[in-house]
Amino acid sequence: MHTSPPAPPAATPDRIPVRRVLVSVFDKTGLDRLGRGLAAAGVEVVSTGGTARALAAQGLPVTDVATVTGFPEMLEGRVKTLHPRIFAGILGRFDRDQDVATLAEHGIGRFDAVIVNLYPFASVAGRPDARPDEAIELIDIGGPSLVRAAAKNHAFTAVVTDPAQYDNLIAAVASGGTTLVQRRQLAARAFEQTAAYDALIAGWMAGHAGLVAPAVAPSPLSPPDEEPPLPARLTLELERRLPLRYGENPHQAATLYAPVGTRAGLAGLKQLHGRELSYNNLLDLDAATRLAGLVETPMAVVVKHTNPCGAATADTLSRALEQALAADPVSAYGSILAVNRPLDRATAELLTRPGLFVEAIAAPGFAPGAVECLTTVPSWKASVRLVEVPAGDPWEPTAGLELRSIAGGVLAQRPDDRCDDPAAWRVVTTATPAAPLTPALDFAFTIVRRLTSNAIAVCQGTNLVGAGVGQTSRVDAVRLALAKAGPRARGAVLASDAFFPFADSIEPIAAAGIAAIIQPGGSKRDPEVIAAAEKAGIPMVFSSRRHFRH
Repeated sequence: MHTSPPAPPAATPDRIPVRRVLVSVFDKTGLDRLGRGLAAAGVEVVSTGGTARALAAQGLPVTDVATVTGFPEMLEGRVKTLHPRIFAGILGRFDRDQDVATLAEHGIGRFDAVIVNLYPFASVAGRPDARPDEAIELIDIGGPSLVRAAAKNHAFTAVVTDPAQYDNLIAAVASGGTTLVQRRQLAARAFEQTAAYDALIAGWMAGHAGLVAPAVAPSPLSPPDEEPPLPARLTLELERRLPLRYGENPHQAATLYAPVGTRAGLAGLKQLHGRELSYNNLLDLDAATRLAGLVETPMAVVVKHTNPCGAATADTLSRALEQALAADPVSAYGSILAVNRPLDRATAELLTRPGLFVEAIAAPGFAPGAVECLTTVPSWKASVRLVEVPAGDPWEPTAGLELRSIAGGVLAQRPDDRCDDPAAWRVVTTATPAAPLTPALDFAFTIVRRLTSNAIAVCQGTNLVGAGVGQTSRVDAVRLALAKAGPRARGAVLASDAFFPFADSIEPIAAAGIAAIIQPGGSKRDPEVIAAAEKAGIPMVFSSRRHFRH
């Protein structure tokens, strides 16, 4: 028997009056205003628990959700709205006769709007002292379900998830109802919120389940197989945090996105002064702050095009900055600076000398005198950017991973931020580095890990005096670093981020008067390189750990 296909549903109505709403909010901000607006329009309000009590306390008529469902709240509030009389009223398609008939048969009223905000999971899960049971109790179940249901059925139901949306809803109610465009936009915002909420919970749960590497590993040389495996799925919710004028070049649009809720590292920067930050500024600030953060003593770093061209530690921050700027004064012009201590006035005054210009200065904080000095004295006072970078683990929101985009995908790895242990080094030459050279070797090997490979660092004490970066051959990187160091190479130490593939680098190193070499080792030609160092009388240390950085 031939059966005719069902008639297509009627067109979705544009403006839908708001006569009955469900309100269930954790954040009670603006609830009094919302309640008055709904009451003035004669809207029936169905509500839950604390929300119902808050509305009733204002003298507003409220129907408790238990009256609608016929069931009391149970399991200490874990179950309130999860009931067909609630969800059918939200999900009913009122242009379909069958849906309308089903609701009428069971005496279920429709909801024209759902007003919900979620348990503040982040407020507990983000606390270092939070207990797992506290966080778990703030995983909202009914709230996201209500929001998703209303957002799915936005053709007929408006969903409001933010107190900032209350005024527009009240205005729409007074004007005859919500429009399809309004409901569609509200639904989009609602799905953004539930996605962000689920991503936050997923990230926390990965840590709780031991799927995220700890911020501090038990041993600096622990092999990768002792760490938790990388997560099979990484869910991130990124929000636009900082608009940028353009990208690396003026024809490229750009902005800074950051995981929702994170305020550590550059994602939480506070700009105290200066022109807006650029894409390239942020890349350089990242390079500078990450290097400064590897050292505990007062340190200053000068970065140009993501590579340190000066870095030093000293007893005082001002002395460290003076030495860092002296490493390569030409490159220091127009550079990015970072320090690992609050910037004091004495350090700021060094930057006001004639002939020096810096694009931005990053620090954990700025003394009032330093801000006054830098924003009133130098000729570039209007343009210098002062950036306060908060402490904290910047990798926590990304499951402990450093991310880098490629065409069509994202590369992920554990950050190379753990300090090396000099006790694990091995002297491979007959000659042993003099004891006073140990701090210099440690410093040089710390610096070289933040240079672009192939990378060579030449250091006098805890002061970078020459860097060879981004070369296609290691011997070229050696020659560049030694040329930058000039006479300061004599008696200095030299660090290589990866092994020497040939012995050809040793000859210029010896000619420059380098006192000791540190490198990872691991080349099949290690014996040749060691023999060349032996012949030159230069002590060589193998660290057994590579720090290559593309």
